[in-house]
Amino acid sequence: MKPSENGTDILLSDYKPPAYLVNEVHLRFELDRQNTIVHAKLHIERAAQTSWETPLFLDGDDLTLVSVLINGQPVLRDQMTVSETGLILRQLPKEPTFTIETVVRINPEKNTQLMGLYATRNNFCTQCEAEGFRRITFFPDRPDVLAVFTVRLEGKFEETPLLLSNGNKIDQGDLGDGKHFAVWHDPFPKPAYLFAVFAGDLGVITDSFTTMSGRDVRLEIYVEHGKEERALYAMDALKRSMRWDEERFGLEYDLDIFMIVAVSDFNMGAMENKGLNIFNDKYVLADPHTATDADYANIESIIAHEYFHNWTGNRITCRDWFQLCLKEGLTVYRDHEFSSDMRSRAVKRIADVRALRAHQFPEDAGPLAHPVRPQKYKEINNFYTATVYEKGAELVRMLETILGSEGFRRGIDLYFQRHDGDAATIEQFIACFAEATDTDLSHFAKWYDYSGTPNVSVKTAYDAAKKSFSVIMQQTLRSGVPQPRDIALHIPVSFALLNDGGKPMVWDSVDGSKVSNGVLHLTESQQTIRFDGVQSEPRLSVFRGFSAPITQIPEQAHDDALFAARHDDDPFNRWNAINGLFMRTMKDAIADIDRNAATPPVDPQFLAILESVARDNELDFAYRALCLTPPTVNEIARDLSTGINPSAIHAARENILDTVSVICGETFETLFDGARIDGSFEPTAAQAGARSFVGTLLSYLVRTTPGIDLATTFIGAADNMTDKLTALSILAHQFPGHSNTIKALADFREAYASEPMVLDKWLSVQATVPSEETLTDVKELVDTPIFSWKNPNRARALLGAFATGNPVGFNRPDGEAYAFFCDSILRLDAINPQVSARLMTAMRSWKDLEPVRQAAAETNLRKLSERSELSRDLRDILSRTLGATNAH
Repeated sequence: MKPSENGTDILLSDYKPPAYLVNEVHLRFELDRQNTIVHAKLHIERAAQTSWETPLFLDGDDLTLVSVLINGQPVLRDQMTVSETGLILRQLPKEPTFTIETVVRINPEKNTQLMGLYATRNNFCTQCEAEGFRRITFFPDRPDVLAVFTVRLEGKFEETPLLLSNGNKIDQGDLGDGKHFAVWHDPFPKPAYLFAVFAGDLGVITDSFTTMSGRDVRLEIYVEHGKEERALYAMDALKRSMRWDEERFGLEYDLDIFMIVAVSDFNMGAMENKGLNIFNDKYVLADPHTATDADYANIESIIAHEYFHNWTGNRITCRDWFQLCLKEGLTVYRDHEFSSDMRSRAVKRIADVRALRAHQFPEDAGPLAHPVRPQKYKEINNFYTATVYEKGAELVRMLETILGSEGFRRGIDLYFQRHDGDAATIEQFIACFAEATDTDLSHFAKWYDYSGTPNVSVKTAYDAAKKSFSVIMQQTLRSGVPQPRDIALHIPVSFALLNDGGKPMVWDSVDGSKVSNGVLHLTESQQTIRFDGVQSEPRLSVFRGFSAPITQIPEQAHDDALFAARHDDDPFNRWNAINGLFMRTMKDAIADIDRNAATPPVDPQFLAILESVARDNELDFAYRALCLTPPTVNEIARDLSTGINPSAIHAARENILDTVSVICGETFETLFDGARIDGSFEPTAAQAGARSFVGTLLSYLVRTTPGIDLATTFIGAADNMTDKLTALSILAHQFPGHSNTIKALADFREAYASEPMVLDKWLSVQATVPSEETLTDVKELVDTPIFSWKNPNRARALLGAFATGNPVGFNRPDGEAYAFFCDSILRLDAINPQVSARLMTAMRSWKDLEPVRQAAAETNLRKLSERSELSRDLRDILSRTLGATNAH
C-alpha cells in the first residue's frame, strides 16, 4: 500500500499482507550533522504465499545509496531499481530466509521536515511515525512488519555524550579519537514507526519504579541542562501512570529502563517509541513561574498517554494505518480515564466533551470529514485527527457503556491476551469484546465506517390514566461529505427519570428497548420506548455523562433546560443545560442584532441559576468555573452552522456578558474576594480549580468600573503563571491599546525573554485579541526574533492561534487575513509540510461563513491551490477543503 507517485488514493480494500517479513534489524549509525552513515542489515523471511521470483520493495525517501549486499554479495545493476520512493530488488535467493545489507548517507541538518533523523539544536533526534523510518534507511516501512532491533550508535563524545535508542543498553565503549559507542537491543518485535534514536547532550533526572511482580525499572527523563527541576512533575506523573495501569488494567512495564527525552523542535506533542519516548518539551517542563494549571494537566495526560501506548500501540500495534484509531482512540480513552481518576471526573468529562465539540464535530460537518477508520487516504500524516483520536476514544467509551464495566474488562483482557505481539485490526478488537460477553456487536461496529455526527431528536408523552411514559427518539446522520444518509447506528443512551425535585423515579416495566444499568439502546432510525408503572409525569434526563457523541436536535426546551440546570443530578447534564441556556441567550441576541433590534434582557431565572451555582459550596471550584464560562465565539458559530458572521457573534456575546456582569456583579465580587488562595502554589486539582474560579470571576468583574485597575492589580500581585496569564489575556482582550496593557505585554516579554515556551503564550495572547486590527500585530510579530518558521511550536502559537482562536480577527470581511495566512502556509510548506497541512485545517469551515467572507476565503484558497510546488500533505488538505475531491 505504498503511495503512488501520481498521488492517487491508497485504499483499505487493497490491503495485502507483506510479501516479505523482517525478523531482525541490525543498524549502525555513524553520526554526523551533515553526513550520517547508516548501515542496515535486515534478516528477511519470504512469506509462505510469496513466490521466490517476487521482487522486494523497500521504502526510501531522500536517501543516498552507497551499497547493497544480498547474503554478503554485491547486488548487480540489473537486480535493483532506485527511485524517489524506494528500492526494488529482483532475482532474490530461492531460500526462504536471507539477508540484505545497505549503506546510505543522510543529512540530518537539512531535514527541516523533522521526520526521520534530524538535527535539533546541537542534538540528533528521530520521529518515525507515520512514515519517517524510510528517511533513515531502506525498509518495508509499514506497521505490519515487526522486527527485533539491535542498534549501534557512534558519535563524538564531546558532541553526543548521550547515545540512546529503544530497549535495553547491552554494550558501550570508547572508540578512540574522541568517539564512543553504545548498543541497544529491544527484545520486543516492533514496526519501524516505533524506532527511535536520540544523541546529544542533555541533563537528566532519574528515579525507579517497582512493578507489581517485583521488577525494578529505571526511569530517566532528559531535558535541557539547567531545567532538570522542571521535569519533576513529569516524573511523578509517569510513576502514577505506571501504577494506575497495573491497578486498572493489570498491565505491567516490560523493559529494564523507561526513558523520556524532551526536545524543542518536534512536530507532535509526543511519540511513544518503545522504551524511549520523545516529547515536545512543552509537555514535560513545568514550574509555577512558567507553567499554567492547564500545562500541568496536559503534562499529566500526555505522559500517561504515551506510557499507556506501551501496550495499546506497541505490544499490540495496528495492522495498517487505516486502523490508526485502534491504538490512538483506545489510548486516548485510557488517558481520559487516568486523568479522571487523578482529578475531578465530572470536570474532566466536561472538558473532554467541549474539546470534542470544538474540534471533532466541525471536522465531521465539513469537507475533511472521514470515518474513525477511513476507507482511503492520500497522505496518512493528514489523518492524525480529532476524529481518529477523540471520536475514536468515544467509541471505546460507548463499548464500556453498552457492555458494563465488568464486561468491558473481560473484553479488553481477552484483547491483550490474544493479540500481544500482533498487528491487529478493528474487527479483531471488537471480536474480543463480543466473544468475552457473548454479545453481537456487528451493529455497533458501523460507527467505525461512517463519518458524521448523529442528530438525535427526543420527544416524550405521558399518559396519566395508564401511568405510561413514552420516549420517542429519532436519529439522522449528518456528515460533511457524501455518504448514505439512512444509517441507523447503535447509540447507547444513559438516562434517568426524575421527579420535580430531581430525584430518580422507578417504573414497573419497559418496552421498545433493552434497559440495563441506566442505559437504553437506540438502534433504529426511529424508536419508541415505553415505561409502564410510572406514577407521575417524569422529567427525562438523557445522554447522561454524554454517553454517545451526538447532537440533540432540536435543543432542549427552555423550561426543561431551566429544570436540568437547577436539579439534574448528573454533573454533565447540569453543566450542559447551563451551557445551553448561555447559547440560547446569545443566539437570541445575535438575531436581534441582525434585525437591528435592542439586545433582549437576560432571563432572570437563568441569572439566578448562575448566582446559585457560583455560591454553591457543595460544588468544587473547577465545576463552578465551567458553569460560569460562556460559550466561545467558535462554539456559537458551530451551533449556528451557516451564514456565520463572527463579528456579529462577538458583539452579541459581549453585550450578554456585560449584562451578566452588572446583574451578578455583587455576588461575583464577594466570591472573588473569598476564593483567593493563601499560601504557595501547588499543582493540585483543588488549587487549579480555585484559580480557575477566581479567573472566571475576574473576567466578569473587569467589565464593570474600574476593570482596567482590577486586572492591572491582579497581574501585579500574581505569583504564578496561571494568574499572570489570566490577567494578561484579560488586559489584552478587554483593553487593547490601553497604556496598562501595553506595559503589561512589554513587562511579560522582558521577564520571560529566555523562556521560549512562555513566549509562545505571549504570542498566542496577542494573536487572539478579538479585533480586525490584530492582523497588523500578527504581521509584526512574525518579523520579530521571537518567531521562527522552523519551530512548530512558534508556528502553532502565533499562526495557529490566530487562525483557530481569533474568529473576529481572522475572518475579516476584506479577506486580508486569509491572504496573509495562505502566504504563510506556503512559506511553511517549503520547510515542514506536516505543520503547514495541519494549520491549513483551520480553513475547513469556510463554506459556513456569510457570503462576503466565504467568497474572500475561496479566492485565497484557490489561489494557493494553483501553486505547483505544494507538498502532497498540503495539496491533499486543500483539495478536500475546496471540495475538488472526496477522499473519504
